[in-house]
Amino acid sequence: METPPTLTALTTYLLSRVGKAARAGLAERLAAGGLRLWHMAVLAALADFGPHAQRDLSARLGIDPSDVVKVVDELVAAGHAERARDPADRRRVRVTLTPAGRTALAGLNAQAAEVQDVILAPLDARERAQLHDLLRRCFTG
Repeated sequence: METPPTLTALTTYLLSRVGKAARAGLAERLAAGGLRLWHMAVLAALADFGPHAQRDLSARLGIDPSDVVKVVDELVAAGHAERARDPADRRRVRVTLTPAGRTALAGLNAQAAEVQDVILAPLDARERAQLHDLLRRCFTG
């Protein structure tokens, strides 16, 4: 069934539909390994920026603090992260990426790239780069 042209004329509508398909594809891949997008986000933040206090992870990623605790609990249980008191401030809990977490993140990135290749299959390499550059300009995070 055809989507109403009034909607497909809206770039925001098209972005939301493509984003929904991308997120669903990635979520399906991650779920097969027992993970969710928030797990990948926390691993990526730890890999890119180093150890974090849990509350700083919450602020950086826009995740509710109680949800960060649950995600970190799951990552620690899986051996992907470690949690310890911050020696500079014993009230703070710091989360650190483990070597197993770095390996897991590499696998997740590969899966994300596969989903991206499926979603962006209609575009050639130049168009993909252009789309990426345009979206980065619009991204406020």
